[in-house]
This record gives sequence, C-alpha cells and structure tokens, in this order.
Amino acid sequence: MAALRIRDLHKRFGPVEVLKGIDLEIDSGDFTVLVGPSGCGKSTLLNIIAGLEKASSGDVEIGEAVVNDIQPKDRDIAMVFQSYALYPTMTVRQNITFGMECRRVPKARQDEAVDRVAKLLQIEPLLARKPGQLSGGQRQRVAMGRALVRDPKLFLFDEPLSNLDAKLRVEMRMEIKQLHARIGSTIVYVTHDQIEAMTMATRIAVMHQGSVQQFADPDTIYNRPANLFVARFMGAPPMNTVTARLEGGPDGPVAVVGQGADAIRLPAPAAVGPDWLRRPVILGIRPECIAEPTRYFSEDPAATMTISAPVELTEPTGAETIVVLRLGGEKVLGRVAPDVRMPTGAVGRFAVDTRKICLFDPTTERLIA
Repeated sequence: MAALRIRDLHKRFGPVEVLKGIDLEIDSGDFTVLVGPSGCGKSTLLNIIAGLEKASSGDVEIGEAVVNDIQPKDRDIAMVFQSYALYPTMTVRQNITFGMECRRVPKARQDEAVDRVAKLLQIEPLLARKPGQLSGGQRQRVAMGRALVRDPKLFLFDEPLSNLDAKLRVEMRMEIKQLHARIGSTIVYVTHDQIEAMTMATRIAVMHQGSVQQFADPDTIYNRPANLFVARFMGAPPMNTVTARLEGGPDGPVAVVGQGADAIRLPAPAAVGPDWLRRPVILGIRPECIAEPTRYFSEDPAATMTISAPVELTEPTGAETIVVLRLGGEKVLGRVAPDVRMPTGAVGRFAVDTRKICLFDPTTERLIA
C-alpha cells in the first residue's frame, strides 16, 4: 500500500514556478530520499507534504486520504528539522514529551514512550540534561526521539545532518539507516548530499529545477541514469561524459571517442538501435570503470578492455588514487588502487569495464542505452 502519493503537484511563488508537476508514489516502509542541488524545490516539496506550505495545484495523499486542506497537526506525520528545534530551557525528557502533553496523552503512556525511544536511540543517560549540554549528534538524536514517540504514518527529515561535522555525519547516517531497519516506518528524507542519498535510501528522487529527473532504487540511479543531469550529479567523482560517435563493427556497434590517431573505440551497449549509427552521442562511464590494467571486472574476458592513455595528474586519497587521463583526447577521471603508481606525463595502461558504458542523446540529454 502506498503511504504517500503526490499527483501533478505545482507550487508558485508569484510568477516563479518552484515545483513543476511532481508525481511520486512512495510505498509503506520505504526510505525515500529527495536529493538535488540547492534551489531545486526539494525542501518546498517536503513542506507541502508536512502542510507548512500550500500547493498551488495538485494533490497530496497520506495513506488513502487527500490532505491538501488538513492542518499539519492532523496529518499524522512527524518532522525532524535541520536546526533540531529543541526548547533550550527544557530537559531532554521534556523536549520529547512536550508534544504528547499538548495532546493530553496520559502520563503513564508518556513515560512508556520516552523509555522506548530513549533505549532505541541510546540517549537514556541524557534525559535530565538540557540541549546546551549536548553535542550536535546528541541533539539530533533527541530531535529524532521527539518524532519517534508520535508513531506516525510518515516521518519527514529536512537535511538533519547538514549542521554536523564530516565524521559525525557518517555516524548519524548509519544510525538513521539502522533505525529505519528496526522500526520499518515510512521516511521521506531531504538532502543535497548524494552520498547520503546513495547510502540510506531504498528509492531516490533526483530533483532539478522543480522537476523529478528520475525516481528509482540507488543501483538504477547510479548505473542507468535517466539523463545527463542525473549522471553528472550522482557520484563522487561524477560520471565521465565525453562526445563520441557510433559506428558499425564486426561484433556490433562501437562508440568512437576522439579523432585520428587519438581515437579510442569502445563497444557500445547492445541495446542501442541501428538508427544511431554514424550519429553523435554522449558516452558516459564512471571513474571506477577505468582502473589499473590488472583489474578484471567480470569473469567474462570480453567485459574488460585494455586501453592506453596519457596521464595528466594523479591525486592519492589514501583508499585509492584518482587519475586524470585523456580518453581519445578528452579529459576523464579513473580510479586505481592506492599502491599503483602512474607518472604524470607518461602513457599509462588502463582496464575499462565496458558493461557499464551509457549512451545519451546530445540533443535531449536522455539515456539512449
């Protein structure tokens, strides 16, 4: 059963259309992440779901009910804000129980709910403290605890980790993912960080300029991006995209990158239609699909192709080395093992995972194959 349906949703602020016909259906128990650059409309969409903003047109359904005209307090949702929004003069326990007191929940049920979420979030020793005595990660746990005592139909998270340092973000990311696995609730989570989206979500909605560019599971988003925006936004570093042309070959179509002596011929995806032969395309390939020559990406030898390419720059990161090289004269990134040494200016040998090549239409920027 769908926990949330959004149908042809539009939002305008004066003459500016911020959301342009959003359609989403989120199943019960899903962890859906809305991801995109700043200004793409993801927080506005979350606020409309919460009832903090009113849509210009379209419908929002929570469960089986249209909630367009229902007040936020009556939508059976719980929201975790970026700023934590804790009351500084109240203890942790009081912050968690405040909403229940406003709804006149009996004291015994309040105590039971606090004990349950405090144990779940491991904040039992913090219940008598005030927010000023807590770290950023502890405050975020308290904010989540205040939401969890509601046991709502839908949890909404608005960039909850953006105020934390890098190490704490990683820890809290794992905690929220483990929390979802334990409670199985439906979560809609907003972030501009595509690493958070990839690691936490069961499904991702990639947004750009007020529209959903692709809505799919993380593996599909990463390996089969619907268009060039998704390909270039998702991934760190992002997908390499270079100009190519399709030609026929003895074993099927090939994508030719570059001209003359620098040209490199790579097998094109089998799904590409014959109408694309001798036409320009955009070839996409992830940096990890260009690696050291001893790498084998599959038991099928045909899946790995070895090429020669000049190395322009190397960037050791500890866990791996990022290599800037020229593929048919165009600059791309590869990823090699940390102990592989490739001198700058030399011609290096690289293995290419040809199974992961994507082709895009240069006019529409949509995925071809």
